[in-house]
Amino acid sequence: MKELIESLSSKGILKTPRIIKVFQAVDRRKFVHADFDQDATLDEPLPIGFGQTISQPLTVAFMLELLQPEQGNHVLDVGSGSAWSTALLAEIVGTMGKVYAMELIPQLKAFGEDNLRRAGYTTVELFIGDGSRGLSEFAPYDRIQVAAAARTVPRALLDQLAVGGRLVIPVGEFVQEMVLIEKLGNGDFREQRFPGFQFVPLVID
Repeated sequence: MKELIESLSSKGILKTPRIIKVFQAVDRRKFVHADFDQDATLDEPLPIGFGQTISQPLTVAFMLELLQPEQGNHVLDVGSGSAWSTALLAEIVGTMGKVYAMELIPQLKAFGEDNLRRAGYTTVELFIGDGSRGLSEFAPYDRIQVAAAARTVPRALLDQLAVGGRLVIPVGEFVQEMVLIEKLGNGDFREQRFPGFQFVPLVID
């Protein structure tokens, strides 16, 4: 993993010290299927079953650098899958923060929960549900990360984002743009788009 982190840093993908630190702290091998244990340090997406993948480390790093989570943040992680990104977020926000993770596929929720438990993360809560609707009962969120492609940015996620918060989501049907949205005020948003990504689609219940 050290070589992968050094590679991502040399490419300018990993830049923020606290994000580099959590990549060093959270072992990706604990969040892949046993069949792919030897591939966990590769900069590639890996299958986790049910047509889903654990994202490529470069993509995860890029998203976290856009999201800029901070200690104490209240975070929604949509499409948690194997929960590697969830663990990275939990490591950053610390015990003063909170991560709520959503997964639509029950078997993957169970897989992610088991991975988090074995890795020692006890403050994360996982829920089964349609990520496009968010999780309104715990809103607003300082940060929202979505690890599946939406056709458009779901209105519910914009509504559940706190003022001053950030939402990162891939948008598009076949090849996506990574979209960073900052909420400047109620109904007032600033958006940046970065092309060239490919995600599995956001499954809507």
